[in-house]
Amino acid sequence: MVNSRQRIMVVDDDQDMLRLLNRTLELEGFDTIVVADSDTALTLLDKVAPDLVILDTMMPGTDCYRVLDLIRAHSGVPIIMLTTEYEVESLRTALARGADDYIRKPFGTRSFVARIRAKLRRARPQPV
Repeated sequence: MVNSRQRIMVVDDDQDMLRLLNRTLELEGFDTIVVADSDTALTLLDKVAPDLVILDTMMPGTDCYRVLDLIRAHSGVPIIMLTTEYEVESLRTALARGADDYIRKPFGTRSFVARIRAKLRRARPQPV
C-alpha cells in the first residue's frame, strides 16, 4: 500500500523545538523529517521530496535566506519560516524571497497546524 501521508521537513537547530514539532505533526497525521542544520536540509531536499518545509531563521551553516533562495530556485514547495525575531524587515525579506508564511515563536500548535494544512491545500494540484 502506498503511503498517502504528507511529508514535512522541519529544519531547526533547537532540539526541544524539533521534538515538539515532530510529535505535534506526527499526531496530526504527517510524516516528518527533522533536520538540525540548513546544509543537511539542502542535501536531503531532493531525496525526501517534502510536501512542505518548516525553516527556522536562526540556523548554523548556510544563512536561512540563502537556503530559502536555493529551495525556491528549483522547487515550489510551500515554506513556512519560524523565527524568534520581531523585526518587520525580516518578515518582509522572507516573504519577498518566496516564503509562504512567517510564524513567530512561541506559537499555538492548533493555529500552527491549521496554517500548515492551508498551505498544503493550496499547493495540491487542482483537478481540471
